[in-house]
Amino acid sequence: MQVKLNVVVAAAAALLSGAAMAQDLVVKIGHVGPTSGAIAHLGKDNELGARMAIDDLNAKGVTIGGKKAKFELLAEDDAGDPKQGTAAAQKLVDSKVNGVVGHLNSGTSIPASKIYSDAGIPQISPSATATQYTRSGYKTAFRVVADDGHLGGTLGRYAVKELKGQSIAVIDDKTAYGAGVADEFVKGVKAAGGKTVGRESTTDKSTDFTAILTTLKGKKPDVIFFGGMDAVAGPMLRQMKQLGITAKFMGGDGICTAKLPELAAGTMADDQVICAEAGGVEGESKKSLDAFKAKFKEKYKVDVQIYAPYVYDAVNVLVNAMVKAGSSDPAKYLPVLAKTEGYKGVTGTISFDNKGDLKNGALTMYTYKGGARSEMGVVH
Repeated sequence: MQVKLNVVVAAAAALLSGAAMAQDLVVKIGHVGPTSGAIAHLGKDNELGARMAIDDLNAKGVTIGGKKAKFELLAEDDAGDPKQGTAAAQKLVDSKVNGVVGHLNSGTSIPASKIYSDAGIPQISPSATATQYTRSGYKTAFRVVADDGHLGGTLGRYAVKELKGQSIAVIDDKTAYGAGVADEFVKGVKAAGGKTVGRESTTDKSTDFTAILTTLKGKKPDVIFFGGMDAVAGPMLRQMKQLGITAKFMGGDGICTAKLPELAAGTMADDQVICAEAGGVEGESKKSLDAFKAKFKEKYKVDVQIYAPYVYDAVNVLVNAMVKAGSSDPAKYLPVLAKTEGYKGVTGTISFDNKGDLKNGALTMYTYKGGARSEMGVVH
């Protein structure tokens, strides 16, 4: 009799355990970034931001529609390559993710956005700044940083008004991001009454810039703008030094990383490099960002490179919409996500306009002193 009773108790416990598990809601968040290749340090930074958000959400015990949510991160590597990016996007769609944070690059975010749109899955990029990303008419595409129109234009005006650039040269890496931000920079220069004396192109995988730099040197530029990433900007700065080019070197958020001095191998002069990060906080918000960076370093034993806080916010903005909608079903929470207004994140207040762009996006201007990044101020 006792054996039968034990069996009954065990069976009842199993049923109760199964019922409890059935109450849990598994929410899959996809993340895509280049965790291999030349800018793997940036992709890994992004992925760690996503993992930190997932860990924090699970620790909080978030409920969605009355069910306790268990968050899982599905991380993919796109190597910064558009073809690999679309393959990664399709893999996440096939895995039935509830939402996606990524991709890092505009060149991968743009083609991937169609795949997510076709599947009805919301995508928030923490770092894609090309204007085209949110201009394709896809209701599923959002970003939590300012776009190239704001970033490139601001830097162009800064080159003329603040740096007093008389002969401004431009180089881009032919990617959606690099060429796009360079185009906007040129528009900003012209709008401020300045002029460009030459434009050259390279690729995001090049290592030798002697020919294009020699061509530009003949034009005696006092400012050189580079549209591209830090993995190319570092060697370019080294070769500028070798050629005796002392021009100010400007760029967007792609070069504005903690790793740039290392990539430039100590050849940067103080205040030579001026760049802007698509995002910016000041006042009380800065305390939240500083606290995040300290927690990040304690958890992962590395410093934030650049975008990890934006990834962290993007994950939380997705989940905030799910909680408000009472559902993790993309079709049900997408309309709520689109109406995000006044969300307080570690990178500041997040609100989306009707294109999925960040309202009132700020920029933070930086230079480098003593081999370290130094903040110059926030521009709105």
